[in-house]
Amino acid sequence: MSIPKYHEFMKPILELLKDNQNHKRVELYKKLALQFALTKEEMEEWLPSGKQLVYKNRIGWALTYLKKARLIESPARATFKITELGQSVLLDNPSEIDPNYLRKFEGFNDFVDSSNEDTLLDENIQDNSTGESPQDLLDRAYKTISNTLTDDLLTEIMNQSPEFFEKLVVDLLVSMGYGGSKIENSQVLGKTGDEGIDGIIKEDKLGFDKIYIQAKRWDLDRTVGRPELQKFVGALTGQGATKGAFITTAQFTKDAKEYVDKQHACKIVLIDGKTLASLMIEHNLGVSIENVYYIKRIDTDYFNDESV
Repeated sequence: MSIPKYHEFMKPILELLKDNQNHKRVELYKKLALQFALTKEEMEEWLPSGKQLVYKNRIGWALTYLKKARLIESPARATFKITELGQSVLLDNPSEIDPNYLRKFEGFNDFVDSSNEDTLLDENIQDNSTGESPQDLLDRAYKTISNTLTDDLLTEIMNQSPEFFEKLVVDLLVSMGYGGSKIENSQVLGKTGDEGIDGIIKEDKLGFDKIYIQAKRWDLDRTVGRPELQKFVGALTGQGATKGAFITTAQFTKDAKEYVDKQHACKIVLIDGKTLASLMIEHNLGVSIENVYYIKRIDTDYFNDESV
């Protein structure tokens, strides 16, 4: 069973609150997770933004909508209680409570109508076929944009020369903070006499340790197998190196990954095309920021200032 959509939590929340007692948000999280038999993996699934767990986010939106419809109230911070209107809904026993059902209530209509017609909220109310909350929609849109950018980056990389790619991977490691973020602490070796090593970067500012790089701009659908990794390990051994990064636009086979995991004399990190593009996006290499959106929430510390 997958994580329920946010509206699928609405009726169960009302049923949990039907005793007319105050219930903490954290208590509702636990009881609803148990009621829907969420697995450990489902309870540890994060939104693409990495800011909140998916099931908690959806329960949060369900609570918000029920509160706006005045079926529940919040007598204290992170605390909820059913209202008389909410009790009447339970007596009515609808098969499902969703945003369309909540349109029956003036408070919810005021909430929706106060939103601009072009907002995610309004569109989500009118067409609830996906059952996604506004946060779900926003995160899904962000993920789609990121995936598109990843593909565009890889396409652009494939249009460059192998020499450019070798420089790119060194630039990426520098942007990630290796070498003390100083380009002079890195070196692109090139084709002549590199003995299987395409670049070297100091791991720290003083240069006590070095990371040796193998950079291969290969076709995106090509696979990198164990033989290529064995050659890289041999090159590292020849340099007396203990750390290496094999960075490619291609994909690693399962056998190659297992071989690397078994290496004890040297630590090797594998970075495939998708991971490479994601790291470039994360560290603003080869990309620029187009827009910034701030999503704000209540600062509970401010409203819980005991010094006042």
